This record gives sequence, structure tokens and C-alpha cells, in this order.
Amino acid sequence: MNYKEITELLKLISDSHLSEFKMKDGDFELSVKTDKYQKKSKDKNQIIQIPGTQALQPGAAEVAQPVSPSGGQVEANPKEKEDVQEKEEDKYLEIKSPMVGTFYRSSAPDKPPFVKVGDQIEKGSVVCIVEAMKLFNEIESEISGKVVKVVVEDAAPVEYDQVLFLVDPS
Repeated sequence: MNYKEITELLKLISDSHLSEFKMKDGDFELSVKTDKYQKKSKDKNQIIQIPGTQALQPGAAEVAQPVSPSGGQVEANPKEKEDVQEKEEDKYLEIKSPMVGTFYRSSAPDKPPFVKVGDQIEKGSVVCIVEAMKLFNEIESEISGKVVKVVVEDAAPVEYDQVLFLVDPS
């Protein structure tokens, strides 16, 4: 595989719902684990094809299953419950990270968080801080509504365009 094919493959993997991807082509081996390991994929045997290569056979892309703290596998919720949950989350707007860095809910450890679940926020209000290269960047909301979920834990690393908050606009 050449560089362009590898970058296309990595783009496809990042855009998919895969949590783990393994591929072997002759002497070339590729193994990728994403940060999506906690999310349950609906199709455990997804097939990805890159132009000019053979499609991977079902089973070649494996999805890691969530594991409970005791080490056992977490039992899957019924499909209806997942569908209802997805429909509920579809009505919420997302506040995403505009940069890579470290997420902080408050300006200092001894200060209260900028927003909590249930708070009403307005467009332009500061909702968190993302530290990048020793610079603390205040993140302002681009939407108004009620905060229904804080998706990221305090002091956790975040990626560009990662969802930080879910907001109910109504």
C-alpha cells in the first residue's frame, strides 16, 4: 500500500463506527484502535473497500465490546431501547471542541463549573475551557438552550470536533 491509500483507509476508519481495525496484505500489516471502543456498532462485520484494493471479508474488522469493571462483558440493551435513545439524542444540538487539547469544566479546580446539566445557556456564553499548548481557550456556545448532558469528563483530552455537550434547543 502506498501513502495515499493508507491515508484514505485511515479517513474511512475514522468516519466509520469501527472501534478496532486489522488488515494484512502480504508483508504489510495494519492495526488501528479508535476512541470509539465504548460505542456499540450495529454492524459487527462492516466491509470497507479502498479503490484499487480488495474488499475486506466480513470478520476482518472486529468491534471491541464494552467490558464491565469486573471484567465481564456488558450485556447489550434491547434494540428498541437503543432506537428510542438514538431518537431522543437526535433532537439535541451538539457543542463540539474547536481544537485538540484538555477539557476543563471550570476556570480553576476550586471554582464551580461554567455550566451544569439543566443550565440554560445563551449564544456566546462560555461553557468550558480547552487548554492547548499551555493556552487556556474559553469555548463559547454557538447555540442557545438547556444543557442536557456533559459528554466529556473534566480534565480529559479532547479531539477536534469531539462532542462536549448536548443541548436541548427548545
